[in-house]
Parts: sequence; C-alpha cells; structure tokens
Amino acid sequence: MEATATILCENAVYGNLGAIGEHGWSVWLKTPRGEYLFDTGQGKGLLNNAAFFQKDFAAARGVLISHHHSDHTGGLLDAMKAMRGGPSGGGVPVHAHPDLFKDSFSTKGDKPRHIGVPHRRSLLEAAGADFRLETGWEEIEEGIYMTGEVPRRTSYEIGDLELKHYGDGRKLVVDPIRDDQTVVIDTEEGLFVVLGCSHAGVINILTYIAEKTGKSRFHTVIGGTHLGPVEEDQVSRSIEALHEFDIGRIGVSHCTGQKTAARMAAEFGERFFFCSVGVEVEI
Repeated sequence: MEATATILCENAVYGNLGAIGEHGWSVWLKTPRGEYLFDTGQGKGLLNNAAFFQKDFAAARGVLISHHHSDHTGGLLDAMKAMRGGPSGGGVPVHAHPDLFKDSFSTKGDKPRHIGVPHRRSLLEAAGADFRLETGWEEIEEGIYMTGEVPRRTSYEIGDLELKHYGDGRKLVVDPIRDDQTVVIDTEEGLFVVLGCSHAGVINILTYIAEKTGKSRFHTVIGGTHLGPVEEDQVSRSIEALHEFDIGRIGVSHCTGQKTAARMAAEFGERFFFCSVGVEVEI
C-alpha cells in the first residue's frame, strides 16, 4: 500500500481550484497501519478540502493533535461528526496532551485574544471524541509515534513570547506550550516526521526523536517550524543546526513564514519544498 501525507489545511493553496487556504495546519496520513488525521486547522476549510482531495473521514482510525491552539484544533468538532461510526466503532480516538483544553491567548494586537480549543470538551465528546491524553512518548500503532512533551535543551529556541497563558496569581505569562508534540513514522528509508508548530523548537524536537528511536536518518521532515514569528537569532541558529541532521527532504509550511521559507529554500536547495494545501508527500 502506498503511504502518503496529504496537506488538507495550510495558509496557502496553489493550483487546486476549489480548495481553501487558511491560517492553520492539518495533514491526512495514509500509512500501512491505517489512516489518521493530524491536526484539524481552524475548521474553515477542513471538510471542503477533505472532500476535494477525496479523503474519507469515516475511514480514519483516529485523530492526532499536536497542541491546543485553535489553528490546529478548530476543525475538531467537524472531524468528529464526519468520523463517527467509522472503523473505530463509534468513539473516535483523539490522541493529545492533557493540556489540550487549557486557556491560551495571543497578546499580539490591542488586547489578548483567546486561541485555545474553540469547543467545550463535553460537546466534542458528545460528537464522538474519545480523548486519550498522554504526556510522554506514545506508540499509536506499530511504527507510528507521538513524541509527547519534548525536553527544551537549546539556549536559543526561545519561542514566541506573545503567546500567553494564566500562570500563578491568574496573570498572563509566556506559555511554554509544553503540549507541543510531533508525529514520527518509522520507515525503511528512515524517519518521516510531521511537525505541528514546533513550539518546543525544531532542533529540540529532532534531537529528541533521534534519542527515542535510536535512529539518525530523517528521510523527510514536514510541517510548521514556528520560525516566522521568532527573533533573528533563533532563526539563524536553528537553520544552521538543521544542517547537522541527516535530512533527505524538508517541506515547511504554516508558521514558518514566507521570508524564512525563502531563506530555507536557498539553504537546502533541491532538498527543500513547500507544503501548501494539496501537496502529497510520499511516506
């Protein structure tokens, strides 16, 4: 069986008249162990694009969620309604971190804006969600993993300081986004990695994956690197450090930003590609 990753939601769409772009991220994973939905975008284009690219949500074995932000979870309710009654037998497994339903805010702009999951847990469960919340490395199926919390070790992967949550004393403080996690698929050619937003830092993430799997060959890395909104020092040092990994192809998207994506295209040459809506990548 051909294994592929198809981008369902992303900021841009090219050459697919009828598909919708939005600020968000969602990937349909077709693997030898079954089909999964990774993240759900904002929810504006998910069902439209799934139908456009002929992805049958009723065939999905479950949903994998990278973190709680609304541009990755906003389509979860629609996904549950479309998947319920599929091969999972009623309840749809939703693999995520226990912080999935935390309050979270962006302080970009005039006032804080809520950017957490836009639907109540009870509503999602009524629609069929069977939440399976874990903090650690988890094997979803043989050869398919979720990283869980990633250790933060680099000194320069500071992240986006305008993303906040309530800390002690109910004051808004910088959110470490400890629920940020990544999908890893083990293949004969090496590891296939699907990033969410890389809030843990893309270098921290790849280092941790290599440690947990004991493998250093990444045949493909795709997804959001969150190098668009961060400081120049983090961008430069992260790109420099990426060269130290054995990466066959690197396909960025979403929170990478156009300027950083162009820079990475120059750095990685033919190994680089952009993951816009409709791009299908061989796993």
